Amino acid sequence: MTFEYHPAVADELEEIRDYYEDKSVGLGKAFVDEFERQLMNIAAMPSRWMIVQGDVRRSLMKRFPYVILFRVIDDEIIRVTVVKHEKRHPVFGLGRR
Repeated sequence: MTFEYHPAVADELEEIRDYYEDKSVGLGKAFVDEFERQLMNIAAMPSRWMIVQGDVRRSLMKRFPYVILFRVIDDEIIRVTVVKHEKRHPVFGLGRR
């Protein structure tokens, strides 16, 4: 399984990582590690995750209060469109392709 990322995802991940790293040294790395583990969970069974709208699915991270929104493009490609805090407005990022 291959992952593609919406261009805004890199900035979102960097911002989140920096926020947690400012709170406690090493916490930013812990966030990135969990994000990567969650991607492996998504890749293992993409259809397991709840559909939010159309073909957009949602995966909740375990340790951090963040949501990963993604689309299954085909049998080999998953496109991550948004990484957002759970308290962000529910429609934030749904229009991203």
